[in-house]
Amino acid sequence: MLKKLGMNPVGTVWSRWSQKTKEGMDEAVVQNRLIQSVVAKKWSILLLMMSFLLGRAMILDQLAPFAVAFFAVMYFLRRELTFWTGLFLIAGSLFSAAPQHTGYIAAEILVMILIQKGIERFERSDISFAPIIVFTSTFFVQLFAHLVSTDLSWYTFMMTGVESMLSLILTHIFLQAVPVFTLSRKNYSLKNEEVICLIILLASVMTGTVGWTLGPVTVEHVLSRYLILMFALVGGAPLGASVGVVSGLILSLANSSAIYQMSLLAFAGMLAGLLKEGNRWAVSLGMLLGSSILSIYIGNQAEVMNSTWESAAAVALFLLTPRAMIQMLAKYVPGTQENLKSQHDYAKRVRDITANRVEQFSEVFRQLSRSFKQITADAQPMQKEEEVGHFMNSVAEKSCSTCWKRNQCWDEKFYQTYKFMTDMMTEVEVKKEVTRKDILPQWKKQCVKPDQVLEVMKQQYGLYRNDQHWKKQIAESRQLVAEQLFGVSQVMEDLAKEIKREGQELFLQEEQIRSALEELGLSIHSIDIISLDEGNVEIEIIHQYTKGFDECRKIIAPLLSEIVGEHIAVKNEQMLERKEGYSTVVFGSAKEYEVETGIAGAAKGGDLLSGDSFSTIELGNGKFAVALSDGMGNGERARAESSAALNILQQLLQSGMDEKLAIKSVNSVLMLRSSDEIYATVDVALIDMYTAHTTFLKIGSTPSFIKRGNEVFPISANNLPVGILHDIDVDLVSLPLEPGDILIMMTDGIYDAPGHAVNKELWMKRVLSEIDTDSPQEYADMLLEKVVRYHHGEIYDDMTVVVARVDKYQPEWATFRWPGMQRIERPKTVS
Repeated sequence: MLKKLGMNPVGTVWSRWSQKTKEGMDEAVVQNRLIQSVVAKKWSILLLMMSFLLGRAMILDQLAPFAVAFFAVMYFLRRELTFWTGLFLIAGSLFSAAPQHTGYIAAEILVMILIQKGIERFERSDISFAPIIVFTSTFFVQLFAHLVSTDLSWYTFMMTGVESMLSLILTHIFLQAVPVFTLSRKNYSLKNEEVICLIILLASVMTGTVGWTLGPVTVEHVLSRYLILMFALVGGAPLGASVGVVSGLILSLANSSAIYQMSLLAFAGMLAGLLKEGNRWAVSLGMLLGSSILSIYIGNQAEVMNSTWESAAAVALFLLTPRAMIQMLAKYVPGTQENLKSQHDYAKRVRDITANRVEQFSEVFRQLSRSFKQITADAQPMQKEEEVGHFMNSVAEKSCSTCWKRNQCWDEKFYQTYKFMTDMMTEVEVKKEVTRKDILPQWKKQCVKPDQVLEVMKQQYGLYRNDQHWKKQIAESRQLVAEQLFGVSQVMEDLAKEIKREGQELFLQEEQIRSALEELGLSIHSIDIISLDEGNVEIEIIHQYTKGFDECRKIIAPLLSEIVGEHIAVKNEQMLERKEGYSTVVFGSAKEYEVETGIAGAAKGGDLLSGDSFSTIELGNGKFAVALSDGMGNGERARAESSAALNILQQLLQSGMDEKLAIKSVNSVLMLRSSDEIYATVDVALIDMYTAHTTFLKIGSTPSFIKRGNEVFPISANNLPVGILHDIDVDLVSLPLEPGDILIMMTDGIYDAPGHAVNKELWMKRVLSEIDTDSPQEYADMLLEKVVRYHHGEIYDDMTVVVARVDKYQPEWATFRWPGMQRIERPKTVS
């Protein structure tokens, strides 16, 4: 019925749903914007109130440097409030102790705006110019006013300079402090200098309340003590005393009779901060005691009572302050728990987002790998019948389409013609050169132009073979791309797991290690456990060290070895610049085995450049790689190919890619580097530093040998070098090594030394068994010398030998047990 009326029921439902969804989204956006506008209005009202008080604030009853400095900062940071800020500053100056300064402030603001507009005209406006602009406007307006009033003297000139310099300094200070109120700071982290600037701004605002009283209570004294209580609770004694000194200094400048307030507030702030562990009541008690003690010594009985009432009013205001406001202030102060928690939450949020993004990319690469594999699987070779059918159609179209016997051959005698064509195609496929003699006599009798058909068939078969070759190449390339994409996906998945693992909460384990170290008398600043995975432990400790004692290797590492249950060694040690006598030490899992290597080599004919390349490197994932590559031929070109193979392979293995896939990737890169026939052998031994289990990857290389005592046995594999075939077979040979084993890897220049008439393997085993040394370098030198002497000093090919000796790792210091110390509990690995 709806369709008859021209209506689409699905479309109608969808349009209604989308409309409701859009309305819901619009409503959510409106609510979010409403909340933001309310918050912005609250901060705007607070800034305008501060403007009024700063316009009223004065120093020594004749200097007003606060107004124009605050206006300049607001001009750059909150341009939309510029008019209202200027209006409230001027209004506040009307209620100051010297209302005649209102004209000066208005003129300074006007001059400052004119100078700024002139600078903007030349497109050179920048917030860094604000202090200079403020200084210039204040100085010249004051100087012009004194010239007009004919009261210019050295004293007035000096006071003009002082006020101008104060305006410049206050502009610098306000530039650091005002962003806290304008919400332009995205992170909750202030430097100590920025905290002091914030305190100066708040104390300057309090100066605007000088002269306000409520009975016996003076408003500026109440606010200054309230400010001390807030910062003492948040930052402790150092911050409380600092707030007391700064606020007392500024209040004494505004009112010379309140000079004693500096010492009173500093002492009260220090005492209140010392009791911060007892929360608000203890901090309040400390401030009451500090202010009462000094007020008794400084003033008379009436002043003592007034000071007590002021302190009580500040305490009452402090106790009524919402907890959220104190926590917000604590987030800005460095070193507080709230600040550390906000930074930790931010780092955790970034870590989680990074891990999720990496997992998404990993899934993208995995899907791409599946797509390429699916294309390769779907592109199966056509059936033989279909291939023959296509082939026959092409031959018939080119040779029979213009023949006068076409209908007779393909309509009346179809099966016979088809069989003759099939037999001929088989002959073409089997024999490289098919001539007229190979054509069946029956076919010659039936076909009027067998020679032409034969030539067309040979031509089409060549095209068919070429087509099949490229199809196979495309399929192999797709398969390689799929495997490489899967390898990249696997590496990114492992990276995501590593990122998540670093975010594990390990507070209990950190406290256990801290208590054990502090019981030994060590001064530990901080402990950060990055990983507790077996074989991959990583612990960062900042401690106070004593020169010459080396506590980290002699005490901390052995103790950690006992707590964790595996050998722990010092991985990195760095002295802290900001804290003298402290160092950051990274402890990690010590390897169970160590590898010592030696290399010896010679270029063909005694040249300087050999075509062989070698590498011995610790991959960073608990494995040690010994690699050797022999490029085709000799000289610079062979060296380039062999070094390229090893460099690419090393980077892929360090990234965590699978060994087989890494070899295949190196093979594809070498094939794409040049169209010439270039190749390189690859011989790699991956030694696990924790188990001594070794994996050999041998691509076209000569056999390697392991010498264990007096016994020598070979490690070999049969496959071609990389860079020859698109699809290569990678043979992995795995076996465990034992302490004291010597691994010998060599290029064909060493292995082929005895010539073709001698059994090379037996000859090499005999030579290796006769070398009597445990030093890998001496072993490599002696083997090369024997080969060179065997040829009477002649070097017929590039020769390189790499020798590695595996030994059990012996820690420098033994572990020790401390009474009451327990093994640490390892967390479960993130899957």
